[in-house]
Amino acid sequence: MSAAALLGAISGVGKDPVRGGYSRHGFDRVELDLRAWFTEEAARRGLGVETDRNGTLWAWWGEPGDDAVVTGSHLDSVPGGGAFDGPLGVVAALAAVDLLRERGFTPGRPLAITVFPEEEGGRFGVACLGSRLMTGAIDPAAALRLSDPDGTTLAEALAFAGLDAARVGRDDAALARIGVFVELHVEQGRGLIDLGAPVGLARSILAHGRWRLRFTGEGNHAGATLLADRRDPMLPAAGVVLAARRAAAAVSGSRATVGRIIPIPGGTNVIPSTVDLWLDARADDDARTRAVVADISAAAAELAETEGCAVTVTEESYGDAVHFDPTLREDLAGVLGGVPQLPTGAGHDAGILAAHLPTAMLFVRNPTGISHAPQEHAEDADCEAGAAALADVLAHLAR
Repeated sequence: MSAAALLGAISGVGKDPVRGGYSRHGFDRVELDLRAWFTEEAARRGLGVETDRNGTLWAWWGEPGDDAVVTGSHLDSVPGGGAFDGPLGVVAALAAVDLLRERGFTPGRPLAITVFPEEEGGRFGVACLGSRLMTGAIDPAAALRLSDPDGTTLAEALAFAGLDAARVGRDDAALARIGVFVELHVEQGRGLIDLGAPVGLARSILAHGRWRLRFTGEGNHAGATLLADRRDPMLPAAGVVLAARRAAAAVSGSRATVGRIIPIPGGTNVIPSTVDLWLDARADDDARTRAVVADISAAAAELAETEGCAVTVTEESYGDAVHFDPTLREDLAGVLGGVPQLPTGAGHDAGILAAHLPTAMLFVRNPTGISHAPQEHAEDADCEAGAAALADVLAHLAR
């Protein structure tokens, strides 16, 4: 079955009528429906499916074993995200299995497809949560305390999904199963469009992280409180949005984004008592990323003091720059006939796993250059080219 047809089969799942696009979040009802769909598709192909203790799905071609060739991605999205980010890597893996079987290929080493949960962090705020738990990159007790905007904790969400929260955490047995990991993903940028290529390889991932800034002031009446008497935390929060752009512009190649602000209590005619603001910052390396965040944090402290407010800055997740295994990357470039090799500013489960084992990423051309939005796109022909390239890579690695 083609990758495009498989994507079409889930095109109606998780549509967001307010934001547009899709809202599919870790262990919510929509993502659980998608996990059930994947399990059914894997079973149709005779793949044995299991769920590990951190909620990652594994679909095995043949018997499970260590030193396996593993591919896959995720099925969750950002709020109002596109149709391709995550699911394309999953459906391309299924389509690649179909292609390999049509060619009469039989793996000479274990081969599996994985689906990692909560890669986007759209529900619990920490990106690549499944792979971070597997590798021990996040403390399991801290992870279980994470909560979504409705107050549901990760522990409660795992229980809803039928998983035992007491078992989450670093899983050395699962890591030992992965001899090499290859993730296919829609490109999140314009690199392949500008190069006129349908498929490419990832060279590196920017250092990146998420920080929460909490501004605390004094809640009061919007009409009855004179400007001179206010301690309004929205003012320093608004200033930080602008400070983030200035700080990033001052460091070559860096990015800083405020994509989420929550005032409390949130009434139109109420001066908020607290404003929570989330900052996403990225740059070529750790030093530059930290420098941007330090600049923004200093501006936040100054702005808060001017308004008579307080501010705290909390790091919620962080990943250093990733340089994908050069030996594996050059090997796969040879298999694929010298496709372009590109850096990316987006984080991925492959980037988390790269600290523990050889990983690689394939990109499929995105003609809009837009991602994390409904306009994200990939042409059917490019999706099939990506699935075929993935099949070639898996055949090479799993002989």
